[in-house]
Amino acid sequence: MKKYFCLLLFAILFITNITAQNSDSLWVRENYYKVEKMLPMRDGINLFTAFYIPKDTTVKHPILLNRTPYTCSPYGEDKFNPRIYETYWINYLKEGYIIAIQDVRGKFMSEGEFVDVRPFNPNKKARPDDPVGRGKEIDEASDTYDAIEWMVNNVPYNNKRVGCFGISYPGFYATMAALSGHPALKAVSPQAPVTDWFQGDDFHHNGAFMLMDGFGFYSGFGLPRPKPTKDWSPGFRIPSQDNYDFYLKTGALKNFSKIMGDSVAFWKDMMNHPDYDAWWEARNARNFVTNIKPAVLVVGGTFDAEDCFGAWSLYKAIEEKSKNTDNRMVMGPWFHGGWGGRSDGSYLGNVRFGKKTSEFYQRNIEFPFFNFYLKLKGTVHDIAEATVFFTGENEWRRFNEWPLKNINYRHAFLLRDNMIAIMGDDHPIAEPIQLKVGHNDQVYSEYISDPAHPVPYTEDIGLGRTREYMTDDQRFASRRPDVLTFSTGILREDLTLAGPVVADLMVSISTTDADFVVKLIDVFPDEFKYDEKEIGKGNGLAYPMGGYQMLVRGEIMRGRYRNSFSAPEAFVPGKITQVKYALPDVAHTFKKGHKLMIQIQSSWFPLADRNPQKFVDIYKCDDSDFQKATIKIYHDAANASKIILPVLKN
Repeated sequence: MKKYFCLLLFAILFITNITAQNSDSLWVRENYYKVEKMLPMRDGINLFTAFYIPKDTTVKHPILLNRTPYTCSPYGEDKFNPRIYETYWINYLKEGYIIAIQDVRGKFMSEGEFVDVRPFNPNKKARPDDPVGRGKEIDEASDTYDAIEWMVNNVPYNNKRVGCFGISYPGFYATMAALSGHPALKAVSPQAPVTDWFQGDDFHHNGAFMLMDGFGFYSGFGLPRPKPTKDWSPGFRIPSQDNYDFYLKTGALKNFSKIMGDSVAFWKDMMNHPDYDAWWEARNARNFVTNIKPAVLVVGGTFDAEDCFGAWSLYKAIEEKSKNTDNRMVMGPWFHGGWGGRSDGSYLGNVRFGKKTSEFYQRNIEFPFFNFYLKLKGTVHDIAEATVFFTGENEWRRFNEWPLKNINYRHAFLLRDNMIAIMGDDHPIAEPIQLKVGHNDQVYSEYISDPAHPVPYTEDIGLGRTREYMTDDQRFASRRPDVLTFSTGILREDLTLAGPVVADLMVSISTTDADFVVKLIDVFPDEFKYDEKEIGKGNGLAYPMGGYQMLVRGEIMRGRYRNSFSAPEAFVPGKITQVKYALPDVAHTFKKGHKLMIQIQSSWFPLADRNPQKFVDIYKCDDSDFQKATIKIYHDAANASKIILPVLKN
């Protein structure tokens, strides 16, 4: 009987949801019309733009612009984008916003040549109608300027106040909009913004190539588009449902380049720029965020597999380089774009957050933000400088700054016998650990890293990269001999981390190069179970959560870049060497009764490409270059490996 009741309840909820969507669809059709225009740019190129315009002519309306390389389809003035009926967009339509969605230069129905993360040109000459008669140089900021200029002068009944927002690649275009300098642009929200594709976003993390995302994305997105089109380019069809097996059998990166062919320009550029050089420097948006005039709301997810780095780092860069900008940040417990209508934000994978965090954000932060700056309605007084959701305790916290000053940096020393001792305070926060290391002992833990058998990033078998891996159970990795696992005793009190976690490892390797993956993990009590009534079911009802090893943050470092991303250095085999790097910021509370765990490994496959563990050009090396390496992590007093934890003071 209970089974049939559940089925009936599901059917009622499904029908209710469909009815609500149909009602919103009808309302939009009754109150909006769609117009498609080619907007002229200063160099003669025209960009395809779809406008959803209120029929109400009794008031003037703000414009909300979304510039995208992912199409503003469906094309045709009688065809409405179904996404605008969703909660995330419908709120703006019911407030009377004009919605403008634009295909960026060189994509889909817009003219011109597409350039990935087209560099911002701070020295470009002014508009062609400048009285001095200067040139027609363009970048994405100038395209935004020209689009806004056309819109405020041609779209009927607009109030000459414009906002721009976008998630992921459109987040990059939102950042470029902020640099456009157009006086009508009042508010910008770069969300999960592409910021730096070498150090932390999407395709590289600390110089390590993120193979699965890079190959999967560019095999389709990167194909040339010789003329405007309404269609997507088909990507490479992987002949397997097991991505680990496919990527391992394909082998060295040069083999992927053969599959990719000669037509994908940005793939070839990446393969020819293995180090952080001037080419990458020009594509780092953080370098240019000065003198920003519109208000900025940077948004990101702490479990965003693609652009977690971009959100944290863009906000910090604006704070540093554009001090007079009204700049705010929101970080929630979301996967990539999870706050934008794709999830209610109450869980990810097996882990629950206890609240509908996406709804909270939309109603209390983003919507009031744009309403205030574009409609002069309401207030932003309640929107903090930094609004951050802390998992573990599952609560929003509001701060006047980020990074926080109220931090106690404590050293978590990695000891032999797989233990962690957290120092830096006058009382232990975990069950005591007997220190056995003498000052003259040279103590280390070691493992063999074998590129022929790399450590998988997840225990699941699948085709695409999962988003849930960011909170996955790490027990599968703990059981591998090529993964070192260190743990505190049971925590006697809550331990809240707020900021970047720094891995400070003393290592030696038997070869000339290696990667280092450090994972920060929350170990749940053995008897842990979720309350079935708690918001955010996820998979946690069926999955055994007792002893769960939740990934809180993981990050890879290509060892050759330990001292400089621009000047890689080989390791001296057997020589003890420091490898120190920061993981993207965390916002997490390890609850009393839990344990804090650190895992160290040298592959994370096929999330990241395999290091041949030989100091060669990884993008052009042969399969024969891959070799085993013995990795040692030192624990003695003279060579103490540690993790530096940003502990929030009470």
